[in-house]
Amino acid sequence: MQYAIIISEKDPAGINIRECLLQLCPFKEINRLESHPAHKYRNCRIYTIGEESVRAENIDKKIEADLFIFATRHQSKQGIHSLSCHSPGNWSKADFGGQGSKLCIAPALKLKQAYLELKKHQKSVQDHDITLECTHHGPYLEKPALYIEIGSTEEHWKNKKAGNIIAQVIMNITEKPPLEDQQIAVGIGGPHYCNNFKKIIERTGIAVGHICPKYHLENLDEQLLKQAIEKTKEKVDFILLDWKGLGKEKGRIKNILNKLNIEYKRIDKLMQ
Repeated sequence: MQYAIIISEKDPAGINIRECLLQLCPFKEINRLESHPAHKYRNCRIYTIGEESVRAENIDKKIEADLFIFATRHQSKQGIHSLSCHSPGNWSKADFGGQGSKLCIAPALKLKQAYLELKKHQKSVQDHDITLECTHHGPYLEKPALYIEIGSTEEHWKNKKAGNIIAQVIMNITEKPPLEDQQIAVGIGGPHYCNNFKKIIERTGIAVGHICPKYHLENLDEQLLKQAIEKTKEKVDFILLDWKGLGKEKGRIKNILNKLNIEYKRIDKLMQ
């Protein structure tokens, strides 16, 4: 399996992570991508790009890889120290790259692996939230992709300890085989930071690809739900519902699932 690690030269967290990767493993320079540096080590290539990562539309047409890993900064108004991961895609209009109402291919097993690898470092960065985010923003690709991020202010983005952790996690998920004996789900409901889905990932043999949060449920129709299933790298076994996190859309979502004859399970029932 070939991996492409994408770094934006405009992203201080990405540059930090790239420096840490180059120190961690003996990457060697290879042919540049549009005048920007590129490096190779085993089955991994690091590509530096000129634009912001969310604007790197169809980069999979320029680079041959089985999985694209975007190593970037994460921004939040609260400025909380964080290490996070998620799948890219838009549940409605494309405010931050990608295409409106289009999702990328979510690698559920590698996303779970990335999150669990991040969690292994929790004790060494107790002032950081290790978190999983819902599917959001661009770019649009037709190859599997995930984001792994340092949050949430410039001071944090340049933190070498955080950069080294992300670098280690990236190399671990590229060197280790996919998780085995996992059921695959698409998640629906809950907040942007997916606390209940995190519990499922940590405590059960379920891996979740795309997650549609509560604030986008009004946009989730039959076609978008089908797309979320089709654009999960692995075959989806069922839909996973954050039941309380469905709010007023609870009945409508349940009706769509019944109409399409799609199996679903409730997190609250699974966690009893």
